[in-house]
Amino acid sequence: MPSTNTGGPSDAGRKLPLHWIGVVPFAVFVMLFLILPTMKIVIGAFQQTDGSFTLDNIAGLFTSSILAAYWISIKISLASAALGCLIGFAVAAAVVLGGLPQRIRGPLLTFSGVASQFAGVPLAFAFIATLGPVGLLTVFLKTQIGIDLRLLGFNILSFWGLTVTYLFFQIPLMILIITPALDGLKREWREAAEILGATGLQYWRMVAFPILLPSLLGTMSLLFANAFGAVATAIALTGSSLNIVPILLFAQIRGDVLGNPHLGYALAFGMIVLTGIANALYIWLRARSERWLK
Repeated sequence: MPSTNTGGPSDAGRKLPLHWIGVVPFAVFVMLFLILPTMKIVIGAFQQTDGSFTLDNIAGLFTSSILAAYWISIKISLASAALGCLIGFAVAAAVVLGGLPQRIRGPLLTFSGVASQFAGVPLAFAFIATLGPVGLLTVFLKTQIGIDLRLLGFNILSFWGLTVTYLFFQIPLMILIITPALDGLKREWREAAEILGATGLQYWRMVAFPILLPSLLGTMSLLFANAFGAVATAIALTGSSLNIVPILLFAQIRGDVLGNPHLGYALAFGMIVLTGIANALYIWLRARSERWLK
């Protein structure tokens, strides 16, 4: 009798690609818009205009003006990441562990998912219309309460202005990432600490905070990378009034005779290195935190 078995090795070999066919569009997208542009930036950072190899572009990153731009960008990224972590953690802890009604959680996470992706020209316009020299809140505080933000030293086109603008997407991103970590704190841990006579402060200092620390540090690294790579918002909000790396990069690659595209590639390469380190730190710390929260 002839065999009716159709599940041999050759059939398995033909079926295997079907498990991956859904990933093909994503792989093509990543290749076209992430890997290939990144490779072009890395290669261009070590090329002259004629295509020959050079280290002059990398050496140009160590000039005083470019180092100052990197330092300002790092300070803005650190400030927005630290404030975003602090405020976002407080909001998430109030919803997950505090006494706030649980019906707030759904709308909060939905808003956070939208706001964490709200950036660029719309975000810059919203803050200029709200906190600009003739913005809604600026005029209201001056005319109704007598508080002049300009006299107090606040300027939306300054260091703190850009930092406050970044907080609009930094805080929601922190809420989205830290909420699962807070959910992972087991009730048994707190009950055991209370049975042993620990106060609420001692529980947080000796149990909860050490467990959450890798998640907090990892999220701060991610927020730093998120702010450091925010190009469209910085350009749309401050233009050329603030000397930060994204604006300096735009000035080099926009195509006029004063620009140096390969120096722009080197600037972008430096941003890739810094954000890559921050993201790698986030992944490592996140893996450590998941060991405790599983």
